[in-house]
Amino acid sequence: MTQDYSDPASGGIDSVNLQKLQSLNTVGTVSYILHLIVAIGALIPGGQFGPVLLIAALIIDMVKRPDAEGTWHASHFRWRIRTVIIAALLYAVTLPLWFLFIFPGWIAWCIISVWFFYRIVSGMVRMNKGLAMEFAA
Repeated sequence: MTQDYSDPASGGIDSVNLQKLQSLNTVGTVSYILHLIVAIGALIPGGQFGPVLLIAALIIDMVKRPDAEGTWHASHFRWRIRTVIIAALLYAVTLPLWFLFIFPGWIAWCIISVWFFYRIVSGMVRMNKGLAMEFAA
């Protein structure tokens, strides 16, 4: 049986909701790409452009987050925002290692950067599959 997705009475997605989901998917893709550039820049020395793009992505996520309420995209906004906040806290906590011992600071920041990269890639993959994120931090 074929379902008519243009008719809300048939249990499908009406065109307004479809447009909303497509818009959220576009915003999510842009945000994930910005985060991905930042993550790659964090793993490659000399990625000074990262903070500007990260702030831009975070602002996009904060502004568009209310639009995603009630959709599976809401979990992706939450995922990206939490990832940035947790990474920022981890970087701040490990910052003294750079001043005390350069090598442990470098190791800590590499581990955080790999973790950040993993979260962004896994979120991007799940979004492209149309799946919500699990809610583990």
